[in-house]
Amino acid sequence: MTTEALAPPRKMRSGEVAVLLLLPIALINAIGFILPVLNLARFSFNKVSIGGGIENVFTWENWLGLLADRFYLELIFNSVWISLAITLTTLILSYPIALYLHRSSGPWRTFLTVLVISPLLTSAVVRTYGWIAILIDDGPVVSAIRALGLPAPSLMFNIKGVFIGLTEILMPYMILALMAGFGRLDPRVEEAARTLGATPARTFRKVILPLTLPGIALGCLLCFVLAVSSFITPKLMGGGRVFLLATEIYDQAIVTLNWPLASTLSILVLIVFGAALWAYSAVLRRLD
Repeated sequence: MTTEALAPPRKMRSGEVAVLLLLPIALINAIGFILPVLNLARFSFNKVSIGGGIENVFTWENWLGLLADRFYLELIFNSVWISLAITLTTLILSYPIALYLHRSSGPWRTFLTVLVISPLLTSAVVRTYGWIAILIDDGPVVSAIRALGLPAPSLMFNIKGVFIGLTEILMPYMILALMAGFGRLDPRVEEAARTLGATPARTFRKVILPLTLPGIALGCLLCFVLAVSSFITPKLMGGGRVFLLATEIYDQAIVTLNWPLASTLSILVLIVFGAALWAYSAVLRRLD
């Protein structure tokens, strides 16, 4: 037998093992995400024909028209600030719930966690229709306000209804993200602060809040991205009167068949996502 036949098999290096392990998911991401995004980017530089087809010509018309049209500039601005406002409201409403769940224990914590997760088991379409039944003009909320002798506001087919519906739909995501980030919150640190004479408000401001900032950043990133990309709730509860990026992409792609403009708006949404991820990374670096 030769020396090569008797030699032990070569051990794979850690880098080679990592490449082999990452190769399947890299191929899946390339096929399912990167290639479609590149195709969208290509469409954004094409031109729509009169019959709704796509002319395979390179043009900056879509991007220049997008930046020059006041309607689309207001659409981008409204989508961003509404998503930020929904994210902030969701954080304010979810933080006490997540903190209480974090401090709970035993079966009570399990029961409350199931209550938090249970809305995610229902389709967003069903939950949106549920809010429509509650917020319509002859629904229980408006009827109760009228019974009190107060002027009844219109809560449907406007930004108010979209705001309420999206806030409730995104709360489970925010609560779960906050609970995932509460791992750094040590009860002994709170006890030490109280022992040193800190009031509950000062303990929250100086101890609890700084330790939970990573969870807050994660929850805000998740809810902002979901709010910007949300389509079902703004479409149904807005009644066609609330114009956001996701609803406009649908109208351009399905109603007017202007795929190049819809692709341009989709790439713009990805740019907004990238800006949100950059802000999240900057916040984490500052916290570290």
